Amino acid sequence: MDKIARIDMGAAGGPKVTVGPVGEYAGLGGRAMTSIVVAKEVHPLAHPLGAENKLVIAPGLLSGTTGSMTGRLSVGCKSPLTGTIKESNAGGQAAQVMARLGYAAVILEGKPTTDDLYKIVINKDGIQVIVDNSMRLLDNYPLVDKLRKEHGDKVAYMTIGTAGERKLLAASIACTDPELRPTRHCGRGGVGAVMGAKGIKAIILDDAGMKMRPPVDPEKFRDANRKFVEGLRKHPVTGEGLPAYGTNVLTNVLNEAGGYPTRNFKTGQFENSQDLSGETQAALETARGGSATHGCHRGCVIQCSGIYNDKDGNYVTKQPEYETVWSHGGHCGISNLDTVAKLDYMDDNIGVDTIEMGVTIGVAMDAGLCAFGDDEGAIKLMEEVGKGTPLGRVLGSGAAITGKVFGLERVPVVKDQALPAYDPRAIQGIGVTYATTTQGADHTAGYAIATNILKVGGDVDPLGTEGQVELSRNLQIATAAIDSTGMCLFIAFAIMDQPETFQALLDMLGGFHGIEMTGDDVVALGKKVLSVERDFNTRAGFTKQHDRLPRFFYTEPIAPHNQTFMMKDEELDEVFNFVE
Repeated sequence: MDKIARIDMGAAGGPKVTVGPVGEYAGLGGRAMTSIVVAKEVHPLAHPLGAENKLVIAPGLLSGTTGSMTGRLSVGCKSPLTGTIKESNAGGQAAQVMARLGYAAVILEGKPTTDDLYKIVINKDGIQVIVDNSMRLLDNYPLVDKLRKEHGDKVAYMTIGTAGERKLLAASIACTDPELRPTRHCGRGGVGAVMGAKGIKAIILDDAGMKMRPPVDPEKFRDANRKFVEGLRKHPVTGEGLPAYGTNVLTNVLNEAGGYPTRNFKTGQFENSQDLSGETQAALETARGGSATHGCHRGCVIQCSGIYNDKDGNYVTKQPEYETVWSHGGHCGISNLDTVAKLDYMDDNIGVDTIEMGVTIGVAMDAGLCAFGDDEGAIKLMEEVGKGTPLGRVLGSGAAITGKVFGLERVPVVKDQALPAYDPRAIQGIGVTYATTTQGADHTAGYAIATNILKVGGDVDPLGTEGQVELSRNLQIATAAIDSTGMCLFIAFAIMDQPETFQALLDMLGGFHGIEMTGDDVVALGKKVLSVERDFNTRAGFTKQHDRLPRFFYTEPIAPHNQTFMMKDEELDEVFNFVE
């Protein structure tokens, strides 16, 4: 990956493509690439949907290689949802293909002066930017079907649905999976709205004629990859739980722990959680001829996804993730997996973040738009988003906007981004991450659940305050580094518990690039990324007062533990004590 492509959508005479060397961004990938480019090149006070913002698309450092678990793609910009810097990533095939084409990043700049829609075709011969208004108001599934007829089945697609086209703040960017379904989403922060603002409806990535990226030290890389895979397969989470039941294996675990937010964060347990559990879901998928085990990209050995069919054996959606089952399920008082699967399909098709939309519907239910547990009511609200009605535009702009419009006090957001599926009053460590991450409320930024609940990498009492700041800080640093490699974040379970698997990861990176990598190098990379992100947010007007949870978490105890979020402000302010 020795080049960067810049596509100026606002250039005189039409979009202009410039391809040049990586230059000052050499050695960066994934989140490190997107955040450092955005921090350096985007004015922090720029309007997120304006010409000054940039959408940076970057494969990870190991994407496009024979290395396992290396297919994550990062997309970065100034977020229209949060106003902060944003990195959103997804699996699927796009990262591997872009990397094999030699691009360390594709940067979308400027803004067209017309309302034309464009598709971008990237292959070994270069880049074409083509006007194609026949894509207008197509959602992701019909859009990909149309594009496949034109560009074939041996490519990867990145697309936005009507939510991105309408520039809704919850809009995502879809990446196709190995079966060319638009099911893997850069979901959080409204990145799809930024792509829509730049007039880009689809990106077609074709690596025909290109080979795998070769390592500098093939033997070292191959040996390290083998040891790395062995470590993943022998860990109980990555080798057993996730392949068997997917991420939804967490439903029973979190419900038992009292950290499963129900009916818009009113209680920490859902009486019908068993109906939504990963065990129930896997059995249902298998019985209907679907699959409880499936990889979102080639080269995945964890295989935590799946295929969800209806009662007649027809495909509905990919296996809904834990976060999706929670947000559209227990959070809304809904316990029917078929309803959750339909809503998941609608999210993917319209092109919106499943966490943001599920939380938004729960907020709407709390405001009286329909009752908790009303399956049909939830589906009708999603249909409004798909139609682009005034109500749909409010809902499609996320939980914070919806809460303001309907005058609700209990709105679970940080920096206007919806909280995911773990209540911070029952799991204090994840509350620290929600409050302080540069990205707005985000569980993946520093997954304290690993140590608070699953006891991976140690044991920190989820109900206590001791050790939570250090836990979140270390996890946020490690996550920023992993997000830069192209690796799936789920490798963290194994590398936190198995020193030899962490060493194998270091040797993969070192063998590929022909350098010696140490744990200190990983920490330094993570700190660099976070420091750059914090600096951008500071220049954008964010202060330590924004690193707080909504007040109701401090004042409303949650059952069954009947406690509040207890971390002090001064403690939260210490998370980034390594940033000058």
